[in-house]
Amino acid sequence: MPKTLILACALLSLALPSPAQTHSHDHHSATPTATPTATPAATATSPVKSLPMVNAEVRRVDAGAGTLTLKHGAIPNLDMPPMTMVFQVRDPSLLGPLKVGDKLRFSADKLNGAYTVVDLEATP
Repeated sequence: MPKTLILACALLSLALPSPAQTHSHDHHSATPTATPTATPAATATSPVKSLPMVNAEVRRVDAGAGTLTLKHGAIPNLDMPPMTMVFQVRDPSLLGPLKVGDKLRFSADKLNGAYTVVDLEATP
């Protein structure tokens, strides 16, 4: 066989689709592939995920600014280590009964770019 014919056959075989590329899809026997979907972000009115409750101590309450300074444990959903920091409060009415030194449990999330207390409860 001449070298030109061998080369032409080789090139032609590369240009043709393989049987795997040309078979039709049988939707009854094929396993559908899952398409990942984006999880909607939590909003102030309807959080879509369950947030962990974290132990904390109140260091400062600023009702006028709607903020709460907490010395808190690790916050797993925010990948945040224990520290003292200022949080926005989603519902400022939660600040009313709080005072410096109170112990509580709270959940926080990042809402509209700010670390925000979403829920809290007093602890003994």
